[in-house]
Amino acid sequence: MLLGTVLVLLFLSGAPASAHAALSGTDPDDGSVVKQAPRSVTLTFTESVGLLDDSFRVFGPDQRRVHTGEATHADGRSGTARVGLPRKLAQGTYTVAWRVVSADSHPVSGAFSFSVGKRSATSTQIDTGPDEDPLTGGLYDAARYLAYLAAALLVGAAAFALLCRPAKRSPLRRPLVTAWWTLLGSTVVLLLLRAPYEAGAGPATAFDASALGRTLTSRPGLALLARLAVLLLTAVFLVWLSRRRDHRDRRDPVALASGTTLAAALALTWAVAEHASAGIQVPLAMTSSVLHLLATGVWLGGLVALLLTLRRSSGEDLTEVVPRFSRIAFASVTVLVVTGVYQSWRGLGSVSALSGTSYGRLLLAKLAAVTVLVLAAGYSRRWTARLAAPATTRTVAAVRERVAQPVGAPLAPEAAGEPGTPDAGEPGMPDAGEPERPEGQALGSGDGDGEEQRRGLRRSVLIEVAVAAVVLLITTLLTTTLPGRAQAEAAQQAPAGALPPTTLITVPYDTGVKSLTGRGTVQVTLDPGRVGENGVQAVVHGSDQGPITVPEVRITFTLPSKKVGPIDAGLTDIGYWSTNSVNLPLPGTWTMKTTVRVSDVDQVTVSKRVRITS
Repeated sequence: MLLGTVLVLLFLSGAPASAHAALSGTDPDDGSVVKQAPRSVTLTFTESVGLLDDSFRVFGPDQRRVHTGEATHADGRSGTARVGLPRKLAQGTYTVAWRVVSADSHPVSGAFSFSVGKRSATSTQIDTGPDEDPLTGGLYDAARYLAYLAAALLVGAAAFALLCRPAKRSPLRRPLVTAWWTLLGSTVVLLLLRAPYEAGAGPATAFDASALGRTLTSRPGLALLARLAVLLLTAVFLVWLSRRRDHRDRRDPVALASGTTLAAALALTWAVAEHASAGIQVPLAMTSSVLHLLATGVWLGGLVALLLTLRRSSGEDLTEVVPRFSRIAFASVTVLVVTGVYQSWRGLGSVSALSGTSYGRLLLAKLAAVTVLVLAAGYSRRWTARLAAPATTRTVAAVRERVAQPVGAPLAPEAAGEPGTPDAGEPGMPDAGEPERPEGQALGSGDGDGEEQRRGLRRSVLIEVAVAAVVLLITTLLTTTLPGRAQAEAAQQAPAGALPPTTLITVPYDTGVKSLTGRGTVQVTLDPGRVGENGVQAVVHGSDQGPITVPEVRITFTLPSKKVGPIDAGLTDIGYWSTNSVNLPLPGTWTMKTTVRVSDVDQVTVSKRVRITS
């Protein structure tokens, strides 16, 4: 029932299109000039997004924040965001800063601009709101890492206890309890920090009632709540398992089925709110992610359980436990390779993304760490074979000795209990077919060789555990990094999320007149500097570098290579010289001629080259 509930959580949101939300369009268009003030601003994304209380911040020409309505989805479409604007907006350029949460639970933010009537003369850098609070981000990432570690230990130790432990007394109770409490605590921290993490606020806002309520109804919040529910059921399962007297019945189908279901549900709480839940082939990606997480836990968590077993169990136990875990680990590695290759292809999208994106470089680092881990595992398998060899050799020798006696043959002197010969069945005496060993010494721990094998295996497993911690750390970083495929998709979208590009040209002039206005500079802003309609603003500065007023400024554009022009910008004096309707029809290097007249008879014309892009 719980597993089905989590699955419903996933598929109710639909199948998104990319692994991070990318802005695909704005209304009004980015950098556009509209004649009438719009009643709202609408954003369109490549996937469904979640809205925050402060998803929109609109700034007017005076750099002050404009009062807006509540952010909503346009016409109920989950891949859009809309906010209402005041009825009357002053002329000038408006900057819209936005922040939403993509379907894979990562916050995404950006900014764009539009103008009403005409563009503002100058623009300054707008505060688009916080990107991420360093303390909140650090605490959130630390809790994620602890959750991964605890989940791996919990799944791996439980699987080890169910599948590998032949002894009644188990050294795994404490690590199981520790892993459970650590995962519970980290999940609660993630739930509390979710709202400030999404908003880019400090951790002090974690206990805000309205923000916490919004988290509890969001996709990531529901996944964390489902994880808490799975943990409660897991606690009941572990208590039930620990009270079973016959621990040797480790292959009990009820226990195995219950444990597998709980482990799958636990893994699904990660997959439902991260990269697998968004992008291409979502159902297959979800299945692959769950299998990958389970295999990681069985292998890496099982390594910790094996290390503890090597420290506390007898050699007789180890001759059964170690080979069995070796086979389980090999199967887990096989699953990890298959699912890892698929997830890498799905996340990268191209080979060039391996070196050209942060996601790809992290993936290469993880591949290197996993390679070291596999090499260490291979070394451990050698010690495993040596540790298991003594018991196997003795068993084969005993069988051969019994088979060699023909039916009806007289008993050997040792077996007949002849005088002077130790009786095979006498208590405290070693068996005739078994090498004599000190009292209390277990199989597989003979006079130095067995102990050396155990020490060698402990060392190699300890190395595996250390490298596994690094692998999980890189995995945590990967889950917070934009995948290469999504980065490529975002790059293909129309430029959005920043102020429109502008070209700033400084034109020095000197009329020869010795006065404040006789010489100086003209700061010409060409916006956006592309083919089509452009805005031109010209601000004149005198010899003291301060702005001045002059009788006339005229600017013309000529494209000599195509014999186009001159095109008069038609500047008008509105406190500075400006126009929003210069149409430059072709790309290329244009010649911009600026004429500055400082009196009825004194003027000068200066030429500058300007690059216009398509």
